[in-house]
Amino acid sequence: MLHSFHIPVLGLGYSIDTPLKVARYGISSVLSIVDDELVERMHGYHSQNRSVDFKAIAKDETDSRSRRITAYLNFLSDCINQDFKALKQQEFTEGSDICRYFELLPDTSKLKRGYELMMEYPEGEAKQTFQSVLKNAMRMGTIDVNIMAKVDKMNYLHGEYSGDTNTDALSALRGFAESKLCASVVLSAGMNPKLYSYIENFEDFFPDEKALLKKKIILKVSDFRSALIQAKFLAKKGLWVSEFRIESGLNCGGHAFATEGYLLGPILEEFKNKKSDMYQELFNMYKLALAQKGIYTEKQPKQRITAQGGIGTAAEHKFLLQHYHLDAIGWGSPFLLVPEVTNVDAGTLTQLAAAKEDDFYLSGASPLGIRFNNFKNSTMDLQRAERIEKGRPGSPCTKKYLCNNTEFTEQAICTASREYQHLKIKSLKTTELSADEYQKQFNLITEKVCLCEGLCSSTYLKYNILKPKESTAVAICPGPNLAYFSDVYSFDEMVDHIYGKIDLLKQVERPHVFIKELNLYIDYLQQDIKQQLQNFSDKKIKQLNGFKQQLAEGINYYKKLFNEVADQASGELKGLYEQLAKSKDKLDALIVG
Repeated sequence: MLHSFHIPVLGLGYSIDTPLKVARYGISSVLSIVDDELVERMHGYHSQNRSVDFKAIAKDETDSRSRRITAYLNFLSDCINQDFKALKQQEFTEGSDICRYFELLPDTSKLKRGYELMMEYPEGEAKQTFQSVLKNAMRMGTIDVNIMAKVDKMNYLHGEYSGDTNTDALSALRGFAESKLCASVVLSAGMNPKLYSYIENFEDFFPDEKALLKKKIILKVSDFRSALIQAKFLAKKGLWVSEFRIESGLNCGGHAFATEGYLLGPILEEFKNKKSDMYQELFNMYKLALAQKGIYTEKQPKQRITAQGGIGTAAEHKFLLQHYHLDAIGWGSPFLLVPEVTNVDAGTLTQLAAAKEDDFYLSGASPLGIRFNNFKNSTMDLQRAERIEKGRPGSPCTKKYLCNNTEFTEQAICTASREYQHLKIKSLKTTELSADEYQKQFNLITEKVCLCEGLCSSTYLKYNILKPKESTAVAICPGPNLAYFSDVYSFDEMVDHIYGKIDLLKQVERPHVFIKELNLYIDYLQQDIKQQLQNFSDKKIKQLNGFKQQLAEGINYYKKLFNEVADQASGELKGLYEQLAKSKDKLDALIVG
């Protein structure tokens, strides 16, 4: 990889076509393939813009979901390959795209240094030869896809169940597997054995005659133990995990999968210390499983370790890479302020640029029942309040991707839907609750919003392709780190910030990534304790005390770490003891039970 960062998936629509914008510059990014309706519409939109023939695939056609995804990914592959080929044919003149390609590289890059040396060469045959060498060394960024493994709704066609291989997650995987891409699928949101087993059906996930993998697996994980369990499950099937993408449990965008108090620093330390042993264990399993399938290889496949979640400065980026021997860092939420890269409509973009720390909060808005990073005053939140005011809480459920509740119906419905919220509130009225408790329960029910529409509408607004009567309400789920970025930036500015060429956060008061995450976890624990005040069980007390103890151990780890790196690290890693002491005092003050 030429770059030491990637752009993770951003909601459903925010990065749906990001590879089309950045891959030709050698930067890898991830798009969601959860929503095949969005995929189909973006395919149609970009085909029209590029004067490419587009054949629509109707929703009621056989295997439409998988086929739509395959068609869009093939389209992206063709377009990006064409763009890259055209870029390589350009002359090295100031302001050209090919010069931009090299200028975006980090200053530590050998290719960047070669480019700078070539630009100083006098015109002549030697310079032409040098340019050919540079062009041959250029690489595109990958077009990776994300599947939330447990978002795996059963599907029906003409009233009949369409079968186990046509559930949402499996059909999305098939769409990727049958595409022409040489890329990775990022599996997130926990382990789905049925999905993981299904990967075995596609030969692109197995090594070819040169021991290369056309399709790779990336696991997005939040701790070492779960990463190893999932990787072993796959290795025993002859499937290799090419990357562990470690994400902060709380200091991230989208759904927040809080650990039991395990902090990012200690988790990265564990991966650093155990990765060699883990690799050997997994490789032995993998090789044996391949042999049982008649595939024999001695070539050891690569395995990358990357991290993401709340990283906001070049110093943090560099420190994490060097200290934990990481292969790359994910930069997500800050790119929401880069219109060249992501799809944020003008109104929401203005709001995000002006937002402060308390505008970003952990909510119960997701129908999945998982905590969700939310943004105050989004138009989706305003729409939710208006519907409650009119006595019609909930959303029309048109896409049905998050239908997972059978409390009142035989077929699963979504907890953000008008149907579910009407039935749940009707049931709530039959209980003999106090006014305060009733309101509390009512708020929990009506906090859920339609993410299927809300996480796409910003894209439709930006491209002006909203259909008549389609909702304009926008849901957006940045990580808390976005609070410290207060402008709209160019692509070049954000990349230069990542590599320390410029500082977009100069004079901005911002806690270090480790301190920020620690405080988010302490706040999370505090909220959990408050919610249990009336109903503490022995089991819950034990769990909360274990959580608190784990945070205390994390603080001790950071004390030791900051002491070790104080002399050689940048000023950003110095003087953190006072912040750490404040966090410890806050944690010590929490009484469980």
